[in-house]
Amino acid sequence: MPRILTVAAAQLGPIQRADDRGSAVARMCALLRQAGANGCDLVVFPELALTTFFPRWFMEDQAEVDSFFERAMPAPETQPLFDLAKELAIGFYLGFAELVEEEGRLRHFNTSILVDKTGAIVLKYRKIHLPGHAEHEPWRAFQHLEKRYFEVGNLNWPVTRSLGGVLGMAICNDRRWPETYRVMGLQGVEMVLIGYNTPRHNPPAPEHDRLSEFHNHLAMQAGAYQNGTWVVGAAKCGVEEGCEMIGASAIIAPTGQIVAQALTQDDELVIARCDLDLCASYKETTFNFARHRQPDQYGLITARAGAIPPD
Repeated sequence: MPRILTVAAAQLGPIQRADDRGSAVARMCALLRQAGANGCDLVVFPELALTTFFPRWFMEDQAEVDSFFERAMPAPETQPLFDLAKELAIGFYLGFAELVEEEGRLRHFNTSILVDKTGAIVLKYRKIHLPGHAEHEPWRAFQHLEKRYFEVGNLNWPVTRSLGGVLGMAICNDRRWPETYRVMGLQGVEMVLIGYNTPRHNPPAPEHDRLSEFHNHLAMQAGAYQNGTWVVGAAKCGVEEGCEMIGASAIIAPTGQIVAQALTQDDELVIARCDLDLCASYKETTFNFARHRQPDQYGLITARAGAIPPD
């Protein structure tokens, strides 16, 4: 019998700065109910799904910055999402800004969690590839200060057996980096869940703007094919505080093919029946890592960060 996981990428339209967490959770609960009516096992919400994408602003007051972070998960504002998921017996991925005390200090991470059908958190990931910049750059139309507001994630890319398969997570910019998928691929991952908030305009390279959706899918399709895994990408999109963010939420098969894709720039559920056994033919042939990889030749990948051309 095939192992079918019916998955929904739960795209969200814009969340404005004046919108509170309760309104965001209510929208996610509406999508969760829709997913339940369609027999879904798993729903993937976007990165930073509870608030507007706050790194677009330079803020000097740390208390103002911290107001966008969650000190507990679930908390009173997010508990209804956990309760409804448990009632409907649906798992979910949720991205949020995490404020936690570790190593004797407060730490800030861009985080995602995987919640199973019982409402229990079974996996946590903290974003590793932080894009943007750390200092105020007034020449930009909007800021992208993830390097200022978040630390680099410290959990690597863990995977877990849950919902009948081997699942892992990444967040937004992680999807552009092949190492993200390969680390999980080397753990036998069968489905990678990714939430993102991606501005259409790239101030340092505006010539990329017209290719935003193409690059979004290109990276996820390559990661899926090269690691024999399903990939689910869920966007927060639309015009948020004057900044246009791309949508194009998609579910991608281990073949590299897009099997379902969002059509709007608003709240939308994208659903696919994913056969996890489809991963096997890629993991056992073209991308049989044990047979074909040559890790002793890849030392430069971990020894060097920046590219150094030959003399």
